[in-house]
Amino acid sequence: MLLKTRVFDLYIGRYRNLTELAKAMDISVSQIYRVLEGKRNINRKFIIGAIQAFPGYKFDDLFYFVPAKPTAEIANVPSVVETKEQIG
Repeated sequence: MLLKTRVFDLYIGRYRNLTELAKAMDISVSQIYRVLEGKRNINRKFIIGAIQAFPGYKFDDLFYFVPAKPTAEIANVPSVVETKEQIG
């Protein structure tokens, strides 16, 4: 399971921009953008910062889980049946 966030939907109207959100969360702007773009997973500091920046919200309001997608390496591993057929 992967942890995703609703922070990027909720900040509009509360903070002027992502820089202001980052400051309220006490994290770097680059971390905000990496999470937004899916280049970085949500970590403990991001979670604590989100709760700090949105004090009226519960964890479930700010975050949700989605199933993890299989990685390319796992997806390309041949099954036992395929391997037996190749061996012959």
